[in-house]
Amino acid sequence: MILAAATNESLAQMSNTLIYSSMAVYTLAFFAHIAEWVLGSRSKVGRTAAALTRPDTAAAPAVTVRGTTAGGGTAVLDKPKVVTRSAAGARDVPDGPGAAGGTVKGDLYGRIAVSLTALGFLVEAAGVVTRALSVQRAPWGNMYEFSTTFSTVAVGVYLGFLLFKKNVRWIGLPLVTTVLLDLGVATTWLYTDSDQLVPALHSYWLWIHVSTAIFCGAVLYLGAVATLLYLFRDAYENKLAGGGQPGAFARSVLERLPAAASLDKFAYRVNAAIFPLWTFTIIAGAIWAGDAWGRYWGWDAKEVWSFITWVGYAAYLHARATAGWKGRKAAYIALIAFGCFLFNYYGVNIFVSSKHSYAGV
Repeated sequence: MILAAATNESLAQMSNTLIYSSMAVYTLAFFAHIAEWVLGSRSKVGRTAAALTRPDTAAAPAVTVRGTTAGGGTAVLDKPKVVTRSAAGARDVPDGPGAAGGTVKGDLYGRIAVSLTALGFLVEAAGVVTRALSVQRAPWGNMYEFSTTFSTVAVGVYLGFLLFKKNVRWIGLPLVTTVLLDLGVATTWLYTDSDQLVPALHSYWLWIHVSTAIFCGAVLYLGAVATLLYLFRDAYENKLAGGGQPGAFARSVLERLPAAASLDKFAYRVNAAIFPLWTFTIIAGAIWAGDAWGRYWGWDAKEVWSFITWVGYAAYLHARATAGWKGRKAAYIALIAFGCFLFNYYGVNIFVSSKHSYAGV
C-alpha cells in the first residue's frame, strides 16, 4: 500500500510564484527578441533577395583563395560559397543573415534575448521542481503541471541547440511567444492545486511514459515551427524567382531567415530523430495500461489520438522519401500531424471523456 504524503503548501505557493516570475522574465525576453528583429540592420539583408534574382553562378559570392601555379607562383582562385540544396532540388539559396541582420546592435539585443530566455528557463524549471517537491511525486499529474513542464522542456531543448552551436536563434521569438501563451492558459484556465494523485497513477510508468511524451512534444514543436517558417520562406523564394516583388513584411523578416532548404532540413531531422521515441511513448503507455486496467489497448481517446499522431508523422517521413511529395506537400503533412498532437494534448483532456480524465484538467 502506498501512503500519500501531505502537501507542502509553502513549496506549492513558492512554485506558483516562480512560474509567474518566469512569465515576467519571458516577457522581457519577448521584447528583446522584438528589438533584435526591428533594430537589426536591413541594409545587409538585401543580399538574399539579390542572390535569388541573379543566375545560380552569380548567386554565391566569391571567396578569395590563393593557390600555387605550376611555375611555383601564386594565383587567386574564386571559390564559390557552399549553399544548401532545397528538398525539391529546384534552387540553391544562401541562408539569410539572421534576426539581427548581421549588425552589432541587433546581435546585442539577440544575446540579451537569449540570456533572458535562459534565465526564464531556470526560474520556470525551479517552479516545476518545487511543485514536485511539494507533493513528492512527478510534476505532471494534471494538465497544469504538464503544461508548465512541457514549456520548460521546449525552452531547454532550444537552449540545448544553441549550446551545441546550432544556429537556431530564429526560433527564439516564436518560442517565447508560444511559451507565454502556454503559461497564460495554464495559470488561467488549467490551474490545479498541488495535490496527490489517484491510485492508478502511482506507478513508475508515470515517470517513463509521461516524461518521454513531454520531451517528444517539445521537439515536435520545434519541428513544427521550422516547418511553418519553411512554408513562408519557400513562398517568398518562389515569388522572387518568378520576378515578383515581396511586401514589406517579407523584406524585413523572411529575408533574414535561413533558406527554405535549411529550414526544411532542420524540420526533417528533428522529426525523424524523435519519431522512434514517440513510438516508444505509445508502447510504454500500452504497457502501463496493461498494468493499470488489465488491457494493453482499449481504443481510449488518448490512445487513439496518440496513434493518429504516430500515423501522421510516419506518413510525413514516408512522403519525404517519395520524390513527388518532398517539399511543401510533406510540410503540410507534418503540420497536420502536429495538429493531431495538439488535439491529443488539449482537446482530448478538455472535450472528450476518457479513462485519462482522472488526472483532472
